[in-house]
Amino acid sequence: MTWRHKLRFGLGLLCLLAGNALAADDCHPLPTPGTPQYLVGYGSLMEEASRLRTAPGAKSALPVRVQGFRRAWIARGAPVGFGTTFLGVSQDKAARMNAVLFALAEETELSNLDAREAGYCRVALAPAQVTPLTGTLPEGELWLYLNRPERTAPPDRRFPIVQSYVDIFLGGCLQIERQHQLAGFTEECVDSTAGWSRHWVNDRIHPRRPFAHQPNAGAIDALLQRKLPDQFRAIRIE
Repeated sequence: MTWRHKLRFGLGLLCLLAGNALAADDCHPLPTPGTPQYLVGYGSLMEEASRLRTAPGAKSALPVRVQGFRRAWIARGAPVGFGTTFLGVSQDKAARMNAVLFALAEETELSNLDAREAGYCRVALAPAQVTPLTGTLPEGELWLYLNRPERTAPPDRRFPIVQSYVDIFLGGCLQIERQHQLAGFTEECVDSTAGWSRHWVNDRIHPRRPFAHQPNAGAIDALLQRKLPDQFRAIRIE
C-alpha cells in the first residue's frame, strides 16, 4: 500500500469513526436497525419544501397531535451575524401541540436531519404520545428534536422572531390544513405555540408587496393579526 493509499484509508477511517461517535452520543441515539423511522416536525419541517430539502423522501406527512411537549419561541440561533430565535420544544406533561409525522425513507436522511437541527437533541417518543388526526399511527420508532438547554432563550431585540421563518411554519400548517381538510389546524398551530413576542422583525422581501414572494402572506397576516394583535402591531420592518 502506497503512502497515498494509507493516507486515504486513515482519513476515511477517521471520518467513519467520527460519524459513528456523533450518531451514538447522548444527543443522537442510534436507531434500531431494520425498524421504520419516523420524525415529528413542529416548525420549519411542517412545510413540504423545507422538509424535502433535507429529507427528499418525506413528501407525505401525517397530521398529528403530540402530548408532553410545549412548542415555543425558545431556540436561540447561532451568536454570529444577524441573530434569530426559532421554534423549539421543552418537555411539559400538561402541554400538547399539533405537528406532522413523516417517514425517513433513507438511512442518510436521519443523519442529515441531525446535522440540520444541530441546536437540538433527538429524543424518542412513545406511541401513546402521538395521536394521528387522520388515518392511523404507523409502527416504528418515533423521534422529535428537543431544545438543548444551552441554546434555549426567549426572543429579544438582538435575537427576534423573523417573519420569513413564521411564514415557513404557518405556511406548512396551511398546507396540512388544506391537504387533509382539517379546519382550524393552522389556528391550533398559533394557539399551541408559546412565547410570541414583540421582538419580531418583518424580513420579507419587498414587505409592502409580499405576495409575489410569499403566496400565503395574506392568510398568515390575517390570522396573526386576529390571534396576536399586540405582537402583530409591534412587528418591525427590516
